[in-house]
Amino acid sequence: MPRLISATLLAMTLAVCAAAQESSKGVHQWESEIKKFEEADRQNPPPTGAVLFVGSSSIRFWRTLEKDFPDIKVINRGFGGSRIEDSTYFADRIIVPYKPRLVLLYAGDNDLSMGKTRDQVFEDYKAFVAKLRDRLGDVRIAFISIKPSLARWSLADKMVSVNEMIRRYASKDKRLIFIDVYSAMLGVDGKPRPELFVEDGLHMTPAGYSLWRSIIAKYLN
Repeated sequence: MPRLISATLLAMTLAVCAAAQESSKGVHQWESEIKKFEEADRQNPPPTGAVLFVGSSSIRFWRTLEKDFPDIKVINRGFGGSRIEDSTYFADRIIVPYKPRLVLLYAGDNDLSMGKTRDQVFEDYKAFVAKLRDRLGDVRIAFISIKPSLARWSLADKMVSVNEMIRRYASKDKRLIFIDVYSAMLGVDGKPRPELFVEDGLHMTPAGYSLWRSIIAKYLN
């Protein structure tokens, strides 16, 4: 019996270590992207007190961000394919230096697609909030809900669950905001609206970003 317990503990330890190594490896794949942001900052320092958007490709490909919010200082720090934990890991380099007045995070669907559980994604969100609280005090933090998509419709139940967990959590703190884009991206048939997506069924068309702009705008003032 002691040998069995020891073997079980060893297996669990190895599994945890392997997961940590895989997570670290995943985080470091973005190093070149982060360095590009830092170089851009050196050449043209962004303003402090701006509204900062961070997260995965839905943020990265929002190329009309400044034009969509012309009266607001905005910073785009999206890096495609990233997860919530990646934004947390790099926060000291791509969020904290700008001292933003509001941070909007979009991530979570890559996390689920890569095998993370709903609880893991929720815990990653809380870790992101905790880090910004530690670094930036009472900064307002908005989570843009995980969006439905044609390509990942099989994950819809998990997306809805994570969104609801985060919505409830945010409702208890006036400094946290939950922005629901999920509902508006569904058609009358309850499925993702095709006109909002490019051919891959995952990334958004200009119509998709126009919809996002109309929903998000009221949270920026």
